Amino acid sequence: MAPERELIRGLHNLRPRHRDCVATIGSFDGVHLGHRAIIAQLRQRAAEQGVPSVVIVFEPQPHEFFSGEKAPARLMRFKEKVLSLFEAGVDRVLCLQFNDRLRSLGAEAFVREVLVDGLAIRHLVVGDDFRFGCDRSGDYRLLQKIGAGAGFTVEDTATVEIDGERVSSTRIRAALEAGDFELAAALLGKPYRITGRVAPGRALGRQLGAPTANVRLHRYRSPLVGVYTVRTRATDGSELAPGRQVIDGVANVGFRPTVEGEGAQPLLEVNLFDFSGDLYGRELAVEFCHKLRDEEKFDSLEILKARIAQDIEDAKVWFARKR
Repeated sequence: MAPERELIRGLHNLRPRHRDCVATIGSFDGVHLGHRAIIAQLRQRAAEQGVPSVVIVFEPQPHEFFSGEKAPARLMRFKEKVLSLFEAGVDRVLCLQFNDRLRSLGAEAFVREVLVDGLAIRHLVVGDDFRFGCDRSGDYRLLQKIGAGAGFTVEDTATVEIDGERVSSTRIRAALEAGDFELAAALLGKPYRITGRVAPGRALGRQLGAPTANVRLHRYRSPLVGVYTVRTRATDGSELAPGRQVIDGVANVGFRPTVEGEGAQPLLEVNLFDFSGDLYGRELAVEFCHKLRDEEKFDSLEILKARIAQDIEDAKVWFARKR
């Protein structure tokens, strides 16, 4: 019987039942086709050995620890990543806090502490460009050497390419920033979306003639900022309205510069076409289709209201052309 899906936060929460597994390590931002190839290999090896599959990730991601606000925007929030890993068939996710101690841990010490003493892995699957440990000193050859003495085997995965270029989170971010949602979807293996729970807002959208479902992004810095055509559904597959599981709409991702001051928190606002109802507390998946314009600061609410009306009309025209 397959183990229950489980998120383990920190080495201190590892228990004897977590030992003996097949594992992989990485950021897995976006859980794209390259990541899914690693996961498929991971699951196959775990099934062959009759043990659970484990993905080891870090919070914050190492490049975020080193670069702070200058780090590239994430493709997904941590919760979305974990759920996507589970949906891909992973049994367990071990999340390690990336801090000064972990940063200074040498490659061999990391393997001993996490992979051997912590998880007692049988086999390790790594990506084609995998490096680890202090100053990224550890590589595939070192893993093989340590594994030979510690009793685990190692294999890497072939690069996944689309149109002759490697599938990567960096390439997906570039596609999103360029508004190329078809390429982003091809690299991800599914349309790019943001998920989140609808929270009460200031009802300003209603005053502006376009009521919105608001999803607070908190500290998450989206790779998208602007106004987009979107398709929205409930993450649990239920109907948003009678007979309607998916509803077209227009969304703004950003900081609402016309109505908010400095230090505003990022927000996803979605106007669903021909919809009236209460979505508070519902968890939505908002799929991005096409960029209409950048986010702007307008001189008055009246000008903003007129621009929103135009955005809605432009979005409806775009959807009509796609049908």
